[in-house]
Amino acid sequence: MGDHLNSIFAYASPRRLSISEYHLHMGPCNVLETEWLGFAGTSDFQHVITEAIALARQHGATGWVADDRHIGPVRPKNMKWVATHLLPALVELGISRFALLESAETMNRFLIGSMYQEALAELPLEFRKFTDVEVARNWACAQSAD
Repeated sequence: MGDHLNSIFAYASPRRLSISEYHLHMGPCNVLETEWLGFAGTSDFQHVITEAIALARQHGATGWVADDRHIGPVRPKNMKWVATHLLPALVELGISRFALLESAETMNRFLIGSMYQEALAELPLEFRKFTDVEVARNWACAQSAD
């Protein structure tokens, strides 16, 4: 996975095998990657993200990659929850860079992208969109602005 990061594990919550996986990449910094595999109802969606935050805390992650390429429809209340719970938690954990691989679905790309743009305007978190997962991982681990 590039020159900078080594993939340590891929983890799928036993209750959530069909909707998401987490990947921890270690190198000059630790990057937690969430990979959505399909639609998640509200309780599953929030549970998966809460688990991911706990893993990021446990492993001292300073970068985050959200791989939304295969995410199913995201409910407005879940997007609001991301803005009010996930993003502030990432800042509190010391995550400095948030890389997004956008959904393949046009409407998801628009709605999710708009939510991130608005929510991140108030937070000290660098945000960038990517189409290549390796580039996203390496950027999330970089220590200074590119």
